[in-house]
Amino acid sequence: MNPLRIRALARKEFYHLIRDYRSLYLAFAIPLMLIVLFGYALSLDVDNVDTVVVDYDRSDVSRDFIRKLAASPYFNVTLQASGTKEVSAYIDRDEAKVALIIPPDFSKTIRADREAALQIIIDGSDPNFAGIIRGYLTAFTEQYNSKLLFNFLNRQGQKQIKPPVDGRIRIWFNEELESRNFIIPGIIAIIIMIVGALLTSLIIAREYENGTMETIKSLPVRAGEFLLGKSLPYFVIGLADVLIAVLLGQLLFGIVMKGNFWLMIISSLLYLGVALSLGLLISTASKSQLIANQTAILATYLPSLLLSNFVFPVINMPVFLQAITYLVPATYFIEILKGIYLKNLGFDYLWPSMLILALISLVITTINYILLKKEGL
Repeated sequence: MNPLRIRALARKEFYHLIRDYRSLYLAFAIPLMLIVLFGYALSLDVDNVDTVVVDYDRSDVSRDFIRKLAASPYFNVTLQASGTKEVSAYIDRDEAKVALIIPPDFSKTIRADREAALQIIIDGSDPNFAGIIRGYLTAFTEQYNSKLLFNFLNRQGQKQIKPPVDGRIRIWFNEELESRNFIIPGIIAIIIMIVGALLTSLIIAREYENGTMETIKSLPVRAGEFLLGKSLPYFVIGLADVLIAVLLGQLLFGIVMKGNFWLMIISSLLYLGVALSLGLLISTASKSQLIANQTAILATYLPSLLLSNFVFPVINMPVFLQAITYLVPATYFIEILKGIYLKNLGFDYLWPSMLILALISLVITTINYILLKKEGL
């Protein structure tokens, strides 16, 4: 390979990138917007759930139950209803997700040492959201039952029964249980795919549409030099976006990398190489900017978002989709990012995923080289 020819091609592409403000907007503005939107708007945590209460009992016991529920960070008890019809209206208007209905004999039944019924209505429009709320309510009710049981035993003059199992739960890797702690690192994979694949999917197709590809074929430029020269400016931009994402994640959201910074950079470079190779392959095969852009979105961005274990757990997908996820490069890179950001893993644990990314990049680059050789480069 001739370094002078590679530099000339890279400079030409860099000049074109500077003059095309739309490409610069896509390269820098959209990644920044993604970090802010995903960081602030996308949250899988369930808290401050709007709750409406109907208290037919109006006793000290019912008020104590409501007060403890309102003190929980998961429920926001601000609505009081006079009856079940009003509860239905709140839920229909989406002003409340949970309704708590306390019967008139609630405290009387409890003081008589009998089982007291309590009705809880949950909006199940979002089954995942409703399932989490149900788990919270079940745990809260069991905790309140334990308190009542201990009080009952005290009244009977018996010793408090200690539970036979004392579960001491300790959270590793994401102690705060904040979803943004794994969402922000995962955004880096999406940003690289946008910059690497979407932008590079247009560069060779643009040469075909403008009619300059024939001129390039007449030049003493080899296929490898052409690929390297075309991808270098986007390689630099992609690396800059990675550094910006790491910096903003720490400044805006306090996401601090627990693992080795340089290991993350090396992994990002490997994944960036995969993204650039995919974009160039799409551009070479389509020869049309419109088709290349649409294909890049369907083949790179959407799989990286949906099938990479980033937002949606792979284990919950059908078996055939689980098999497809092994073909998505973002699956391996997000695994690396979680290992570095959250688990402080080193090269000893992450090298298989890094090796797979390197092999994918090598295979796609080889296919690109063969296609361009067939085109006459």
